[in-house]
Amino acid sequence: MKASLSREKNLSREAYLFRFLQPVPTHLSLASKPHIYGIIPARWASSRFPGKPLHLIAGKPLVQHVYDRVSQCKSLTQVIIATDDERIERVCKNFGATVCMTDPSHESGTDRIAEVATQFPDADALMNLQGDEPLIDPELVDELANALIEDPRLEMITAGSPLEDLSLQNDPNVVKLVLNRRMEALYFSRSPLPHQRNSPPDIQVYRHLGIYGYQRQFLERFISLPPSMLERTESLEQLRALEDGARIKVILTNHQAPGVDTPEQADLIESLLTS
Repeated sequence: MKASLSREKNLSREAYLFRFLQPVPTHLSLASKPHIYGIIPARWASSRFPGKPLHLIAGKPLVQHVYDRVSQCKSLTQVIIATDDERIERVCKNFGATVCMTDPSHESGTDRIAEVATQFPDADALMNLQGDEPLIDPELVDELANALIEDPRLEMITAGSPLEDLSLQNDPNVVKLVLNRRMEALYFSRSPLPHQRNSPPDIQVYRHLGIYGYQRQFLERFISLPPSMLERTESLEQLRALEDGARIKVILTNHQAPGVDTPEQADLIESLLTS
């Protein structure tokens, strides 16, 4: 009798181990997958183009073009539009977007994104997706997001592309960047970069693409820093991170995603979309 009970206990223990120590099926392990939120800042006030997010391009508001493209991404847990304007909120909700209202006093899109992050405590990382780039590449967004997933030590990531039209080097609206050998940003500038006193045959000029990814802890620290001297000089908030010693990884792409800063540029984008 005792031997029988002993065997039963052993069998029960073996059954327990078999049941609970098996590999977790993929569909049950998704809860442990890092959550990355894609945030699209959209504000009404713009000195050059007021109401830009709602400007119609090929029959759709500019911000909807961005939202539709980013919604194709495979790596993002959710896509959210962050705005401080009820008109933008109303239109975005009408086309089915999730919208978070934010403080109108924010000085940058990064501050707006950080406020949204407080409403989603499960966000491990966040992508700052410019609301004026209707041709943004979903695969590029996924590449940057996946890099954050694969390396939690990577604080911040962005993108750049070769600047083929060298006449744009003097355009202050086209931000240039230079890299080190580890593909990290050394500097960003609205001026020609690097200054070409000499012209070695292997020189390559890069333009910065306005897309950023942040680990949550880094973002929280970043927005606690006061605007830096270089940031205030160039009006480029990524310089605040560099001045604080952050390493900014840069993914290079040949994809061109022109932004919309003026009504004339909106007309150009419309011609590209309808051609």
